[in-house]
Amino acid sequence: MSPHLVSRRTALRAVAGTGVLAAGASACRSQDPSGSGATAAARPASRTGADRRFGAEWESHARTFMSWPALRRVWTLDLRAVREDIARVARAVAEYEYVVMLARPGQQAAAQRACGSQVEVIPLPVDDLWARDTVPVFVEESGRAVGVDFHFNGWGNKQKKHDSDARVGRSLLPRYRIPRSAAPLVAEGGCFETDGQGTLLVTESSVVNDNRNPGKSRETIETELKEALGVKKVIWFAGVRGQDITDAHVDSLVRFAAPGVVLLDKAFPGAPADVWSRSADQARSVLTQATDARGKRLEVIDLPQPDPDRITGTGDDFVSSYANFYVANGAVFMPEFGDQRADDRARGILKEHFPDRDIVPVNIDTIAAGGGGIHCSTHDQPGKPVDR
Repeated sequence: MSPHLVSRRTALRAVAGTGVLAAGASACRSQDPSGSGATAAARPASRTGADRRFGAEWESHARTFMSWPALRRVWTLDLRAVREDIARVARAVAEYEYVVMLARPGQQAAAQRACGSQVEVIPLPVDDLWARDTVPVFVEESGRAVGVDFHFNGWGNKQKKHDSDARVGRSLLPRYRIPRSAAPLVAEGGCFETDGQGTLLVTESSVVNDNRNPGKSRETIETELKEALGVKKVIWFAGVRGQDITDAHVDSLVRFAAPGVVLLDKAFPGAPADVWSRSADQARSVLTQATDARGKRLEVIDLPQPDPDRITGTGDDFVSSYANFYVANGAVFMPEFGDQRADDRARGILKEHFPDRDIVPVNIDTIAAGGGGIHCSTHDQPGKPVDR
């Protein structure tokens, strides 16, 4: 990690004193026609369940939301570099689908210059870049998108400055006339992975945790997740508590490539065992015995990490998991770590499982040094693609 960077994992050290090991709107070219200042009424959580569907990421997207990193106190001297990474991701995704970048009003013009004319930058207060966690989780209900707000609380109040990010759901959804549904629990979008057919993958450490949901049992939380997201089967992994600020989100561990097929993060061969490799081993044990919502066994495919001695990024907090990829309309965006053999191998595995999509490597060394990846910094809204 850069000596100047306060990453999501390092932020946890400051409050808990723990060590960690690496794991796994200004005018644009065409204005989004459905943007609106209309107010969307919040729906009670009780109007949930059987009439909802949490779609898979490979289904059609209306747009991708991203957030412009705002705070020098978080990124210190690396704020410029992480903004370059975010702009690079935004420009790459914008070649395939509509991208909306949320930026503080005073930073909107600079964000627009960096992202270019294909990206729409809208004024909306944010604190950091982790749109996967702060933008509501979108489900389909009665043929339209609903944003489920999981009440972002700074990953269990570990990041003290998150007031703007906590309000993203209330601020963003009315612009697109998307109803907001208040979830009955606290969580983040990176906690969840779905096959679009009723199966949900989640780490227990990131949800069944008193820093989000004090006093709630796993059974209670599972019921609430089924109601909020409309899923039928929850597959739980132990995860890792207290070693990164997210408490080990699932989106750097295991991802669906198709119904019944998962890609699992795997440590580089010969690397010393640590909490993250042991977490992946535990997830493998669960997956090999689990069935999905249709009662089918899961096929588990390894997605090996790069050689830590060959990557171009630096630091103990660097997340070198290829599992943190993002599936967009027509493309899959994967991190490019600089170990050419490993990058090519990951690209080949993704191409095998997403044969009809371009596989697009993107360098995100500063984002990765900050404890995240491409998936962490993007958030898909399902629906018919917006014309540009």
